[in-house]
Amino acid sequence: MAGLSDLELRRELQALGFQPGPITDTTRNVYRNKLRRLRGEVRQRGEERLREEARARGEERLREEARARGEERLREEARARGEERLREEARARGEERLRVATRAGQAGAARARPEVGRRLERYLSRLLLWASLGLLLVFLGILWVKMGKPSAPQEAEDNMKLLPVDCETKTDEFCQAKQKAALLEVLHELYNFLAIQAGNFECGNPEKLKSKCIPVMEAQEYIANVTGSSSAKFEAALTWILNSNKDVGIWLKGEDPSELVTTVDKVVCLESARPRMGVGCRLSRALLTAVTNVLIFFWCLAFLWGLLILLKYRWRKLEEEEQAMYEMVKKIIDVVQDHYVDWEQDMERYPYVGILHVRDTLIPPQSRRRMKRVWDRAVEFLASNESRIQTESHRVAGEDMLVWRWTKPSSFSDSER
Repeated sequence: MAGLSDLELRRELQALGFQPGPITDTTRNVYRNKLRRLRGEVRQRGEERLREEARARGEERLREEARARGEERLREEARARGEERLREEARARGEERLRVATRAGQAGAARARPEVGRRLERYLSRLLLWASLGLLLVFLGILWVKMGKPSAPQEAEDNMKLLPVDCETKTDEFCQAKQKAALLEVLHELYNFLAIQAGNFECGNPEKLKSKCIPVMEAQEYIANVTGSSSAKFEAALTWILNSNKDVGIWLKGEDPSELVTTVDKVVCLESARPRMGVGCRLSRALLTAVTNVLIFFWCLAFLWGLLILLKYRWRKLEEEEQAMYEMVKKIIDVVQDHYVDWEQDMERYPYVGILHVRDTLIPPQSRRRMKRVWDRAVEFLASNESRIQTESHRVAGEDMLVWRWTKPSSFSDSER
């Protein structure tokens, strides 16, 4: 027992069901005495127990020997599968380098486009929200303005009273008061007549008027019938309107509505600046204006939503096309690399493969028209971003053909040498 090593002593104790701690110079004798006592106890329990434990120790040694022989066998098998493993490692390196090479493109295109798209979509959504709130405010404002009472005739009367009135050649107060009262009466009746006629014209035109601008003769006849004023008083009222610098709610127009009238003899018609309409007419006009504006706004809103949906659809298509292009690049690299490995094993005649041949291998005939753009982008990407594949021109079967040749990475070549 004194000749047992520390490892054997530990195994003996473990075999007898005791888990020893660290074996040192101070604990070695203690564990040996413990082993002696355990063996005595085991011997007392019977030789059958010892035989089973010895068999267990023998199986452990056999497993260790089998493990040693298995490692040698694995090395031989690894040597036989070396070529297959090298191909898998080369393909793994190719995919890793492809990810490194395409990271810039994917970061610039696959990340920038979605970020720009989401940012633009967020801005458009906010714009539509604020536009909807603005629409509500505009609708209420239009309704309030249209439903509001028109400027009262009193405003025009106040403006009239503010201006001096010529009492021809008389200067006494009584004459001035009479002249002013007569002129105000003419202006007041003229204002009401023109406002009513303009309101009727705006609200269905029941009198079949040709225009809101009433001819001078018709207005003069009406004033003469209502007030009994002479034509001189009527002309004086028109002269007062022309000379005033206040807005009295009456427009004087000549033959050309765009020209400014300066004399009474050039006045052709009179028009009210404040048509007088009933509550129902004002309400219907306000609703019509508001509904028209709402419809116009909703058409603009629908156009913006349609534009947003179209942009989202376009962005999604671009992302799908980008992803399909990268998948096609991976497939092309695998095909060209496998062809080169087969050429090294004398399974292929040439170290290069035709580009059209690779296309026909990867894309079914019925999908070539649909996948043409993806294929062209993949070829362009390989030409500018993949250094392991070289594009060359060779004469094959009497015709010049573009081919791809796989260039072995330097690390792969060094490992083979």
